[in-house]
Amino acid sequence: MEGAASDSELLARHVAGDPDAFGEIVRRHRDRLWAVALRTLGDREEAADAVQDALVSAYRAAHTFRGQSAVTTWLHRITVNACLDRARKAASRRTSPIADTERLDQLLDPEESAAAPVERHDLRRELVQALGKLPPDQRAALVLVDMQGYPVAEAAAVLDVPTGTVKSRCARGRARLLPMLTHLRPDGRDNTPPRGGRNRTQGTSVPPSTGPNDADAVKGGGGRA
Repeated sequence: MEGAASDSELLARHVAGDPDAFGEIVRRHRDRLWAVALRTLGDREEAADAVQDALVSAYRAAHTFRGQSAVTTWLHRITVNACLDRARKAASRRTSPIADTERLDQLLDPEESAAAPVERHDLRRELVQALGKLPPDQRAALVLVDMQGYPVAEAAAVLDVPTGTVKSRCARGRARLLPMLTHLRPDGRDNTPPRGGRNRTQGTSVPPSTGPNDADAVKGGGGRA
C-alpha cells in the first residue's frame, strides 16, 4: 500500500523493539514461504515445522541483517535451509519416497477446489512423487526456479550459491525427472539424450502452480535466467 513501511524498515523497527513489526513481515511473506516449504518437503507437517523454525530463526537473527539482499530473499534463504535440514534428516530415517496421497492431493495448490478434474489431481500427484525422489539440493533449486518462477539469479541468492550451481542442479534434477515422467508426455517419447550426445531439450520442468496447464510439466525446457 502507498505509504506502507518497506520490509527493511519493518525489520529495523523489530530490532529497535517494535512488537508488531515482525508480525507484519510474516503476514506479507508467509504464503510464499509456506509454498516453498511444502513443495520442497512434500509433507504438510514437516513444511509447517520448517517454516516455524525459519521464522523463529529470522526473528532472533534480525539484528544480523545487513541489507545486502532483499528481506524476502533473506527469509527464503532461511526457510530453504530449514527445509534442506529436515529433508536430509528425513532421508536418513527412511528410504521410501513420499507416499501419503491424502497430503499430496492439494500439495501444489492448497486452495484448489475439490471439484477439480481427477486427472489433474493424478498428474499433480505423480509430479510431486517424482520430485520427492530427487536429492534435496536439486529439489530446492527446481522448486524455486520451475515451480515458484524465480529467476536463476534470485534463486542463487536464496540458496546462497553461484548461478551456475543453480543451473547445474536444475539440469541434473530435470534429467532425473524425465525418465519418471515420460509416460505423461502426450507423444510418449523419451527425450533422454544418448550417451555422448546432447539433447535439444534440457529435460522436464515442474510447472508453477499458477500455470494454465499441468501438461506443461512434461514439455522440455530450462529454467529462467
